Amino acid sequence: MKRIQPLSKVTFIYSIVFIFHWRHHINFNVVVSFLRLGRLHFVFVGFFLYLFGSCLALISRASFEVNRYILGYMIVFIAQLSVSYSNDYFDVEADRFTKKTFFSGGSKILVEHPELRRFSKWFALSLIIVSSVLAAVSIMIFSLPFLFLVFVIVGNIVGWFYSAPPLRLVYRGLGEVMMMLTVGFFLPGLAYWINGGSFDGVYLLFVFPLLMYGLSFILNVEMPDKEADAQARKKTFIVRKGRPLGFLVIGFIFFCVSLYFFLICLFFRQTSAIDFRIVTLFSLLPLGIGLRGVIKRKEEQLAERLALTNLISLLLLIIFCDVYFVLLLYS
Repeated sequence: MKRIQPLSKVTFIYSIVFIFHWRHHINFNVVVSFLRLGRLHFVFVGFFLYLFGSCLALISRASFEVNRYILGYMIVFIAQLSVSYSNDYFDVEADRFTKKTFFSGGSKILVEHPELRRFSKWFALSLIIVSSVLAAVSIMIFSLPFLFLVFVIVGNIVGWFYSAPPLRLVYRGLGEVMMMLTVGFFLPGLAYWINGGSFDGVYLLFVFPLLMYGLSFILNVEMPDKEADAQARKKTFIVRKGRPLGFLVIGFIFFCVSLYFFLICLFFRQTSAIDFRIVTLFSLLPLGIGLRGVIKRKEEQLAERLALTNLISLLLLIIFCDVYFVLLLYS
């Protein structure tokens, strides 16, 4: 014991010296900037979508397994981070024109720190590999079909080519389709699949609303960036059709989803334990706020504010549904 104690003190002293030595070689502002590049507030939204799909699986027929839930979310979390890093890498030139907002305009980190560009690209690729490896591990642990791995890989590829050449989906007018698939299938669908063991059941009733909400999400995100996206030659819907029509389409989407849930109440009331009257009530929140955007759609100076309130209403809708589903599971 007498020899171990001095050795531990020496080790502790060397550790302190090492930390103080290397802190002068590490730019912590750059490290913080790189972390900000991950845009964790969008990952935060992804968490609620993952919880949404997981709850549907548990309501449908599954029993909760914490290891399934955590491993599945790690796949989603890492894939989302990859999109944040790759999108800013390939959009760095376009981001020079944008006005940064909380939900659009890119992070501008790579504009301010060009030395991080190369690392950002390879970090994004590494995250895709990790996400795919975790999907393969899930197959072996939980006896999922091989198609689950394909599902995860395709989701990662779609996220990569959102802005990456040669496909550059957002530059070819396909960015909206990519976001619809992400919100409608990849995020909640993966959660449903890994927690439920298959891709069927009550989730199918929510595919249409999730696809539509995914479309409305990206249209709102595109609103503040119209001029910058036009300079960057992105063929977004808002660039091609303008903000007034965009807000009109968003309002129409919200109306269609509320009508859809109302029809579900009439014809599929006994399909599951979910009371779709409650979900229909929740859907009136984005509908009501979206109608304000329809009314004031020609007031360009209000576009950013209207888009932000629409996005907040969508987030609240998902959170309300998550809370309702959790209460349903534990009632």
